[in-house]
Order: sequence, then C-alpha cells, then structure tokens
Amino acid sequence: MTKFKYFHLKNEMLIANFLANVIGVFGVNALMISPGGFPKHKIWTYPIPYWIDALFTPFAFAFVAGMTLLYEKPVRRYLDTIFKHASASSDYAGIARQRLLNEPFILIALDFSMWLLSAIIYSTLHWVYSSGTNVVLSSLYHNLSIGVITVTIAFFLLEHILQKNLTPHFFPNGGLHAIPKTLRIQIRTRLAALLFACNLIPLISIILVLHRITNNYSDTLIALEQLRWAIITNAVVFIIVGIFLTGLVAKNLSLPFGQIIQTLQEIRNGKFDNKIRVTSNDEIGYTGDVINEMTEGLKERDRIRRSLGIAKEVQQHLLPAAAPIIQGLDIAGKSIYCEETGGDYFDYLPVDKNERGKIKIVVGDVSDHGIASALLMTTARAFLRQRASKPGNLNQIIADVNRQLSRDVEDSGRFMTLFFCEIDSPDKIIRWVNAGHDPAFTFDPDSENFEELTGHSLPLGVSEKAAYQEFQRKILPGQILLIGTDGIWESQNTRGQMFGKERFRHVISAHARQTAIEILQAVIDELNRFCKPLGKDDDVTLVVIKVNS
Repeated sequence: MTKFKYFHLKNEMLIANFLANVIGVFGVNALMISPGGFPKHKIWTYPIPYWIDALFTPFAFAFVAGMTLLYEKPVRRYLDTIFKHASASSDYAGIARQRLLNEPFILIALDFSMWLLSAIIYSTLHWVYSSGTNVVLSSLYHNLSIGVITVTIAFFLLEHILQKNLTPHFFPNGGLHAIPKTLRIQIRTRLAALLFACNLIPLISIILVLHRITNNYSDTLIALEQLRWAIITNAVVFIIVGIFLTGLVAKNLSLPFGQIIQTLQEIRNGKFDNKIRVTSNDEIGYTGDVINEMTEGLKERDRIRRSLGIAKEVQQHLLPAAAPIIQGLDIAGKSIYCEETGGDYFDYLPVDKNERGKIKIVVGDVSDHGIASALLMTTARAFLRQRASKPGNLNQIIADVNRQLSRDVEDSGRFMTLFFCEIDSPDKIIRWVNAGHDPAFTFDPDSENFEELTGHSLPLGVSEKAAYQEFQRKILPGQILLIGTDGIWESQNTRGQMFGKERFRHVISAHARQTAIEILQAVIDELNRFCKPLGKDDDVTLVVIKVNS
C-alpha cells in the first residue's frame, strides 16, 4: 500500500461527507433560492442574524468533521497497522470493523442533525426579529431541504466508497454479516433511497420553488416565466442525478450477482477455487459468505471423496482378484459395498504346498460399514493372513487372531463376525469355525436339501478370552457350499420386505446346475431386482463353492 493510497483510505469517508454537504448547500441555493431571489433586506436588517449565519455554517462543517475524526479513531488506527504490516488484536480489529460498517449511518445522522438545528435556529431568529411568516417558513424549508439532499447524497456516496474501497482492506475474506451490533444497508433500503432521490426530492423542490415564486412576485406573467425556468432547471438536474444514481445502484447490485452466478457455474463444473468477493453488509453479502462457506465445504467433501476413492481402490485390491484353481472345486466370490469402503471381507488363504487340493476360505463382516469398518477389516485380514501361514488348527488360528484384535478394538464397541473354513477336496471334508457369523449353507441339488453349518462362538473383538470350536463334516460331489453376509437376506425393498433366506434358497435351487460364478451372479441380479430402486443399506458378500464330481 502506497502512502497516497493510505492517506486516501483514511480520509475518504470524511471527504465524501464534506462533499455531500457542499453539494447539498449549493444544490439547494441553485434550485430553490435563485428563482424569485431571497428578500435579503428583511433578513439582514438586524446584525445578529447576519453574524449567526456567517458563523454557523463553518461551525457546522467543522463540528461534523471533528465528530467524524473522533468516531473514526479506531478505524484510522487499524489502517495504521495495515500500512505498517503490523498485527492488531482481534478485539481491536472487531471494534474498527464495527465502527466502519456503522459509519455511513453515523455521518448521515450527524449531517441531518446539524441541518435540522440550522433550520430551528434560523427560523427562530427570523420569528424573534419579526421578519415575517414567509421568511420564517422559507428559512425552515431551505435548511431542511439542504439536510434532506445532503443525507440522500451522503447515503449513496458513503455506501459506494465503503463497498469499493474500504471493505476489501478490512474484510479481505468477507464475513461482514458476522460483525455484531452493526446496521445493515439492505436492498430495499437502497431502493427506497433511490425512490426518494428520484421522485420525492424533485417534487418537494418544485413545491418549494412554487411557494417562493408566488410569494415574491405579484405579476402573474413574471411569476409564470420564473416558474417555467425553475421547473425546466429542476427537471434537467434531477433527471441527470436520477440516471446517475440508478446506474450506480444497478452496478452495485449487478456486479455481485454476476460474480455469484460465475462462481456457481464453476462449482457446477467441479471447480472450487474461486471465491466471491464480499463487500456489502446486506442480503447479497450474506449470500456471498454462505456460498464461500459452501465452497469450502465442497472442497473438503471433494478431498474426502478423493481420499475415499483411493481407500476404495486399496480395499478392492485387498480382495481376491480371481478365484483359486483347486482340483475338484469351482469357486467364486464377490463383495459389494454400500459405500466407497465397507466392512465385509472374504479371502482365500494359502495352504502348505504339500497339502494340494486344500483351500482355506474366510468370510467376515465388521459391525457397521464405512471407513472405520474398512480399517478394522484391513487389520483383521492382516492378522488372519499372518497367523494362517503358521501351523495350527482352525480354532487355534481364530483364537489367536481374536486375542490380537480384541486389544485393538478394546472399549470401542466394534467387533467382527467370521466364518473360517478349510476344504479338503481329495478327502471331501470341510472343517470350519463360526465366530458369531450367520451359518453357511450346503445345498444338495439331487435331494434339494439345505443344511446349515452352525457354530455359537463369540465374534472377534468382543473378548480376548473367547474360545472357539472347530467342526467338520463330509461333503458330496455336486453339493454347493454358500458363505454369505447378512447384507443379502436383510436387504429391503420399497415395501419394507426383506429379501430373506427363503428367497435366497430359491435362487440357489433354481440355478444349482450352473457354474459357481453363474450362481453368484444370479443371486446378485435377483437381489438388485428386489431392492430396485432403493440402494443397498449394508455390504453384501457371497462366496460360492461347488464340489465337482
């Protein structure tokens, strides 16, 4: 900031208000007093009114200037800190900003108070010195007219300077509406002031001119000629002023709206870097602040969405990319998450190279879904893979994993259900441990009989002292083993009905002669048809193992 700019900012409001008063004085003298003159021989008969008139106007201007400087003291000190690149306390900055936003109203009140006082003083003097009713009323109307015109000009001039020059330095990030105890220049206030300036003031001016001319001229022809030129002069001046003020108000309204529209278009196109420059303490400024806050929220949401996309990609890579090829088994599995990430999990764990024809399969379901569940699922996967690579029965493996997981999720209230099995294809045996999970199914297409592989142990993470039991049974060629999560049968349609295990069994029975991947896809397709148009409320996981002859 240059010294000239610094000096200009410090004194802009003071100069603008002084200019408004000067325009008010000369405007009234030019438009109201010149037609018909002023009966000076009656006014200046006595010296006291003369000297009061000579001294009051300079005193009024000086008084308003002095009160303005006193009121602006915190504002000027804050500008000093900006110029010196120093830092001001938040409390002091708040006071300076509050004073700045209220300054147009304070200066307008000072201006009108001084001209109202002037009207009272002059009218009283003329009444005391018996100048006549006409002079008393003319003096009263004259000073009130100056006050009204001064206030109107000051309103538009001070608001324009505040918005365009001062606000960007005091409120670089907007937030004018958040400053407490401030008066707001609303849009309807501007339009009312514009209506007053373009319609009521010209009307009042013409009425006062008509009153002055009819009182000063007895000759009708001369009075009409004076009135004609007075009306033409007033009309031209107020038309020019009206065009200027209308353009100024229109510009102050259209520019922010244009910026708002442009910013919203960029937001629609996924660009969140542009911010609205908020310079007004009205509805438009508040709208700009809300849009800026919304943009920041959208930026954060976009960042989270990108992070979730990366998390989804990472988690998807943790799931098996393809089913293992095991002689005598046809295997297919899939997880579908209701959000970007989920807590469902399935995996094919490696076995010793000497144990050909064997495969370990796990299906898990973490309580709830989303990021937290995905993290717990990832932790459990790591524990399970690390422990399963070492010797031990299935129940010993799950007990060790539970012990580690319970220490991580202690007091969090989270847990994980798990179905862990080992299939021995050559011997046609399945061994399993059920840690609080929904039972797996076996289906025999020949007898069309479903059986559950049950178990009643605690889920992982509930208690590190939990014990687990291993079960086993024979499996026959042609049988189908189905391991799923409750997201399948607890899915609901628009009528609130659940998909249910009975419908699930019906789909399996209808497609039992097909391959494992075709059976899996049939279940998913039927589930999508059932839930349409609703989305899924929970993660869905299903592993299908078909025992070949």
